[in-house]
Amino acid sequence: MTQEHYMKLALKQAKISYKEDEVPIGVVIVKDGEVIARAHNTRNASRDATEHAELVAIRRACKKLGDWRLSGCDLYVTLEPCVMCLGACYNARIANVCFGAFDLSGKGCVQLSEMIGHTLNHELTLCGGVLEKECSALLTEYFKSKRG
Repeated sequence: MTQEHYMKLALKQAKISYKEDEVPIGVVIVKDGEVIARAHNTRNASRDATEHAELVAIRRACKKLGDWRLSGCDLYVTLEPCVMCLGACYNARIANVCFGAFDLSGKGCVQLSEMIGHTLNHELTLCGGVLEKECSALLTEYFKSKRG
């Protein structure tokens, strides 16, 4: 399967977030070509600041594999991860993080990745811009609807 295929699955999760009035971010985690976890943002519904799509998906993947180490797993997310989520990807030993839209509101994870990797003694490959237009459009539409 291609990166675009998995990102389309992440976009489906993001659309669920949108319908639930959450920031539309979706994630899938893949191991050996199989999706082992899917998630979307649930921060508002759960009233939990850590319920970002990436963290929910990581918890589900760990449970499915019965290990905190997600070695050999790839994470696909519709928006460039925040620092918290990137740190969780490193801690979980995820091999590759592929994201759609770049986070234009902040510095994003790309600039911090090398520093975090050295601190946590794990290499992680980042890939950005997969289906960027589709991912960005969904986020733009959501925030326009919020601003009236």
